Amino acid sequence: MSKIIGIDLGTTNSCVAVLDDRGPRVLASPEGERTTASVVAWTAGGEVLVGLPARRQAVTNASQTVFGAKRLIGRKVNSDDVTWLARTASYRVVAAANGDAWVRIAGQAKSPQEIASHVLRRMRVIAEAALGEAVTRAVVTVPAYFDEHQRQATRDAGTIAGLDIVRILNEPTAAALAYGAHRVSEQRRTIAVFDLGGGTFDISIMTVDSGIFEVLATGGDSALGGEDWDRRMVERIADELFDHHRVDLMQNPVALGRLREACEAAKRAFARQREAWLRLPFLAQDQAGAPLNLERRMVRDEVEGWTKELLDRLAAPCRRVIADSGVALDDIEEVLLVGGMTRWPAVQAVVEQLFGKKPSKGANPDEVVAMGAASYAGILGGETDDATLLDVTPHDLGIKVGEAGFSVLIPRNSMLPVRVRKLFATTTPDQKFVSVELYQGEHADVRKNRRLGQVTLDGLPPGPSGNVKVELILTIDIESIMSVTARELSTGKEAGVTLRPTGGLSQKEIVEIISRRRAEETEAHEQPRPRPDTGGSVSRVLTRDMPAMEPGADAGGGGDSGGGDSGGNKDGP
Repeated sequence: MSKIIGIDLGTTNSCVAVLDDRGPRVLASPEGERTTASVVAWTAGGEVLVGLPARRQAVTNASQTVFGAKRLIGRKVNSDDVTWLARTASYRVVAAANGDAWVRIAGQAKSPQEIASHVLRRMRVIAEAALGEAVTRAVVTVPAYFDEHQRQATRDAGTIAGLDIVRILNEPTAAALAYGAHRVSEQRRTIAVFDLGGGTFDISIMTVDSGIFEVLATGGDSALGGEDWDRRMVERIADELFDHHRVDLMQNPVALGRLREACEAAKRAFARQREAWLRLPFLAQDQAGAPLNLERRMVRDEVEGWTKELLDRLAAPCRRVIADSGVALDDIEEVLLVGGMTRWPAVQAVVEQLFGKKPSKGANPDEVVAMGAASYAGILGGETDDATLLDVTPHDLGIKVGEAGFSVLIPRNSMLPVRVRKLFATTTPDQKFVSVELYQGEHADVRKNRRLGQVTLDGLPPGPSGNVKVELILTIDIESIMSVTARELSTGKEAGVTLRPTGGLSQKEIVEIISRRRAEETEAHEQPRPRPDTGGSVSRVLTRDMPAMEPGADAGGGGDSGGGDSGGNKDGP
């Protein structure tokens, strides 16, 4: 069997690692890069660029260069965070027929799953080059707070990339494994993992005892990350330019792309220093047609003031997870930092204030998640057995009651695997059937939660209202796959369903993507095109496993069909 690799599919950067005799090891690209920018671009000639080559041409090809597709995966186009992302992005986000957020590239609507598949394929190519063998299996990490639709969408991206995702692993759990928290002491320890990356925030509290990682509680904000800091800076500078020169950068994708890139560089600099400069000559033209040059000094304290609301949003999930875990604050021995935004002093100060202790910074926050995924891949592949992971459900699971009520059957932070039983009685005389709809979320109004599916049991025996009893059994295994059974007690008649929540793409659409990309790759090999000069090596991802996507009537996302776009240009750093 081939090696199982570990992949951290990040919002800003992605990383691939493998377990060998010396432990988990990050695999560098042939160009020497240990992380790959999660950026995908389409050139005028139809070529797909991934990583640094895509980033290098982003300014001149802004509308066809996609950053941060992970923030769109499994999300609706009209959600608040998607709408806000749209305001400073250079590409267009459009609505699929089912309301999912897709991206329009050269007149074609592409799903976030397809875009993410290009990044996953690049991770696979890097691994195959480093290992000298074919790679088809992977452990892929996701934010702990991802719901089941987002997890399935990630699996779909792996399928398109030609990867069998053998396990979806929560990022904080992977980080704790890579930190070696189980090797520090043989005694039971309680730790917290604070993970603030480019697009998501997770906080998990877990115990480690004799190699067993037991997650007690997890939470977070799947719409909060470093890109939001970038976006706040972009908006503030754009507002200043509009106030002084009446120039609207939001309508200029090239200028907006340059400004976004400069703000992202300034944000990284603020992790090490207190000030940075934005120097962008010929950024745009003023009202008289004269060149508009931007040269502005930025101070870290100033930017922290602009982004205070983002820092404040970190507190509530942490407090809720501490309460849910039932652990006293003093019993948390260590707080591990994961994700690039944890390099910011202001974020570290928030962590210290919330947990009452300085956080640990002993690992590279950009690589530790991939290394943990590789360690877990080694466990699944039988290469090591020094750790066992016990994870929990990130959201409440329950059923629809009445018109809009939500009755929780499995509370969030229930340990996996889990099984619950609930007894129902008929509500009308001689009721013929009972239908139960399942949802996931935290809202009392079921319409604000995610619908997962339903199970219907018909052919009920006649009887007065309340006399016929139906037992509902809900089971979730360690891979978060749900099985639901409804059984009428007097006759033993059953109806059941295994719920694998859709990631937004049907199996037909996934097959169409794969087939179409194979055909395009064959054509590309028969008629090779000159490759553009991107200032560096080009990562070519038109391969046998990754067909190009052009949704048709079934996909429902072509152009502006199925609900139009989300209201503006969009781009994720």
